[in-house]
Amino acid sequence: DLQICQHRAPTCCTKKMEESYQAAVRRERTQSIQALNFELKYMIVGHITAFQEAFESLLRFAENRTSSLFETAYRPMAKEAAEPVKELFTDISLYILGAETTVESAVLRFFDSLFPLVYSRLINPGITDLSEDYTECLRLTRQDINPFGRYSKNMVTELSKSLWASRMLSQALSLGIEVINTTEHAALTKECSKALVKMQYCPHCQGLTLIRPCVGYCLNVMRGCLASVSELDAQWREYISTLEYLTNEMAASHDLEIALTGIRNSINEAILHAQLNGPQLSATVDKVCGQPKQQEGNLSSDNIVPVKEATETQAFVMAQVSLNHKRREFINYMKRSRTFYASIAERLCDGDLVMRDSSTCWNGEDVV
Repeated sequence: DLQICQHRAPTCCTKKMEESYQAAVRRERTQSIQALNFELKYMIVGHITAFQEAFESLLRFAENRTSSLFETAYRPMAKEAAEPVKELFTDISLYILGAETTVESAVLRFFDSLFPLVYSRLINPGITDLSEDYTECLRLTRQDINPFGRYSKNMVTELSKSLWASRMLSQALSLGIEVINTTEHAALTKECSKALVKMQYCPHCQGLTLIRPCVGYCLNVMRGCLASVSELDAQWREYISTLEYLTNEMAASHDLEIALTGIRNSINEAILHAQLNGPQLSATVDKVCGQPKQQEGNLSSDNIVPVKEATETQAFVMAQVSLNHKRREFINYMKRSRTFYASIAERLCDGDLVMRDSSTCWNGEDVV
């Protein structure tokens, strides 16, 4: 009653043993593909973590650098500006990690929050009554009167270019893991599991427990079993090319590090622009939002302080070097994995599974 290991000679197998063998080859096939995938997956997961740590380190540095701008140059509004600055960098971090947001909305939301502070603490420092309604009016007016000139738009453009490649790379790495996980759990067809049993376990039914499959026979069986997986070859090569493109984009002119550290200067230029145009802004705001209450004896708004440039700290340099090194190391490794799905059958037929150095092997029917 054997279905797979039928043979002319007497056999020590039963139908139940054949079923056990089928379960064994399914398990072994999954384990062997997992073992092949392990190094590739380990490399990608390791780099996802390394990239994210480097991103976070750069973001923290840029955030601290931006906060120090308010503490050194715009002290009257430093405390209140802390929250908008924190929100801006949180939004940037979420964008890089793939959240449904845009760089433009993050930057413009920041400038919406900044304008009421600049207006009431720097342009008209005598304002005492900054009610919620008045603050909201200032926020909405910012979009119409454009107090920060071209600087807010420039900041959107610069950040969008550099953050786009980082966001795409982050998503591409996650996609790579997804592809690898899917191939590990691709179901075996009945024909495939029977062919694997015939190749690996039918010799046992003849008492030939030490004989192993012939190389050519193993390759034929594995290629048949893995046809659907090896079809990924063209897409995988395309995927590696895309990773290469993205890492080059990140390292090219739209450099993430330069864009993040440039946020401080962009904000400073934007605030200076608003202060220089203070009288015109005040006239427009008075028409739209009304006149707020003033303290007796208006405080001088002539408090534009030259910005003390923060020195490049060692932590930032280390994060920058680390990110560049990780990019190069990662893409070189991934380029070596270009043929991963094309050569998966060859890899599975390597090592202990087949008989390489002996003159006798199993060809599916007999020892040859």
